[in-house]
Amino acid sequence: MAIPNDLSLFNSTSSPYSTTEIHLNTSLAPSGLLCTDWPPIPMTTVIPTIYSVICVLGTVANALAVCVLAHASASRRTVANTFMLNLCVSDLLFLLSLPLWAIYYSQGYNWPFGWVACKACGALHNLNLYASIFFITSMSVDRYLAIVHPLRSQSARDPKRARLTCILVWLLACACSAPALYLREIYYLEGLGVEACVIRYPNHTWYMTLAWMKIVLAFLLPLLVITCCYYAIGRHLMADTGLVRMQNPPNMFSVKSQESCGRAERPPTPCVSPSSSAGRTLEGRGLERVLWTVAAVVLAFFLCWFPFHCVTFLDVLKSEGWLDSCWVNWTIHNLTPLTLSLGFSNSAINPLLYCFIGNHFRGRLGGLCKGLCACLKARGEDHSQKRGSFSTRLSSFSRKLSDLKDLAIVEPSGPA
Repeated sequence: MAIPNDLSLFNSTSSPYSTTEIHLNTSLAPSGLLCTDWPPIPMTTVIPTIYSVICVLGTVANALAVCVLAHASASRRTVANTFMLNLCVSDLLFLLSLPLWAIYYSQGYNWPFGWVACKACGALHNLNLYASIFFITSMSVDRYLAIVHPLRSQSARDPKRARLTCILVWLLACACSAPALYLREIYYLEGLGVEACVIRYPNHTWYMTLAWMKIVLAFLLPLLVITCCYYAIGRHLMADTGLVRMQNPPNMFSVKSQESCGRAERPPTPCVSPSSSAGRTLEGRGLERVLWTVAAVVLAFFLCWFPFHCVTFLDVLKSEGWLDSCWVNWTIHNLTPLTLSLGFSNSAINPLLYCFIGNHFRGRLGGLCKGLCACLKARGEDHSQKRGSFSTRLSSFSRKLSDLKDLAIVEPSGPA
């Protein structure tokens, strides 16, 4: 592919002042001037700092989440946990590449790690962008089936089918990331004098196609599916709550004593034992925890990625000539990397949501910590026992050696 002589447009998804992609198009006029009254954000210091914090917190949190979910008992390997495990793996893979991007920004958009690392890190970035929202969408559909259609979905909500769904999600995410992987390469930017890791779009059509694919497949379509699922779940839960209140008045069980449950009445009155009532309460609480966990994950994804897609949409409008002003250029050049950092923070937020909302996660994490402490304590005791045994043997040997010396001294002075 021939390289155009005129670098006329740095796009929002590709400007070296914003992210790590570049759009080469000689047919477009240079973009408008930036707002001189609005100072630029020092990206070479702000972005590496944010990336470093996200990388440290996210790697630790996702690693703990993977350990907890991967070592769960067979009864705990549910469909929701299977999707959560794959989501954590996707986030963890991307977070491992984040230090390279932090160094890239700190060196003024210079990529010193070579062509292979450029391809790999760019692939992990795009793969996580698609895989994370696909897994979150799968979790939302699973919650919909489990709550709204619990009987009819028993055969469909099988852990084996969930694993097959995860494989399909990974394949779909790889397919969506393939064009960006193919176009990503190291390109020398004369204006900055650096070797940048960028996506070189052959023409404007390529840029518009991939930009709209990112907005639609990685945000709008999943958001529509998730919204429909939770709308149906909310209606179902509200309908069930109203039906239960109509059938079970608040003082129904307090008026009747436990002995009245055994009487023959006309019409017969349904009696609920305390144990079954408690069991239903616990089951409802467990369902509510799972529902809130998934809802919090979905809400966190929306809040983290919505600003980035808004800025991307602004750049699409600008590239079509529908918007062109200094505030638009300033927003694209300065807010794109910040909103992208906010999107990256979602990889560190998800496992924290599991910890603070999911009681099972906290219990399993506490169990793993206790087991680790017990293992370390047992090793320490075993080591101390070995040291004590060695000291005992050494003192016994010393005593025997001393006795032999005393015997050697006494024997010559005996009778001839």
